Amino acid sequence: MKVVPPRTPEDRRAVLRDLYVKYGGSVRERCRYLLKDASRAEDAMQDVFARALVHGDSFRAEASPLTWLMKIATHHCLNQLRSEGAAWRRWFARDEAARSEGHGGAEAMETRDLVRKLLARVDAETQAAAIHYHVDGMTLEEVAAVLGRSVPTVRKRLEAFAELGGEELNVR
Repeated sequence: MKVVPPRTPEDRRAVLRDLYVKYGGSVRERCRYLLKDASRAEDAMQDVFARALVHGDSFRAEASPLTWLMKIATHHCLNQLRSEGAAWRRWFARDEAARSEGHGGAEAMETRDLVRKLLARVDAETQAAAIHYHVDGMTLEEVAAVLGRSVPTVRKRLEAFAELGGEELNVR
């Protein structure tokens, strides 16, 4: 199949549609061979044709379109496999498994729920201070900077708020 460089995006899509019909199965099988998983191979095949659509201008017709698509498929699948073996993925998975809901575990979730219930009982500035401190995890200095108040003023507001909620909301 000789591919003439398409002039418009519609022409490029039509050429790619023809390539997909003719070579889609071969590309999918290459991806399945490399990834060892039919579902992942299907996704990879779609990525290969998406790349071919975006980078269609790079096809110089020095080889067959199948060769070009297989090269894209091979590089894509190998990059995917290489990425899956990266150390940062193991670290991320380990950290995610160690974390409970809400990034701070069940205790942090309980504190956030308590804060939400108590907010209706205080003024707007104390609400803002409590949200920044207890929910957003800001320091006293950061809350003071955001509110345009001194650290002692923010601490007093948070201590008054904490009295409503008991020991769980102590200001550190």
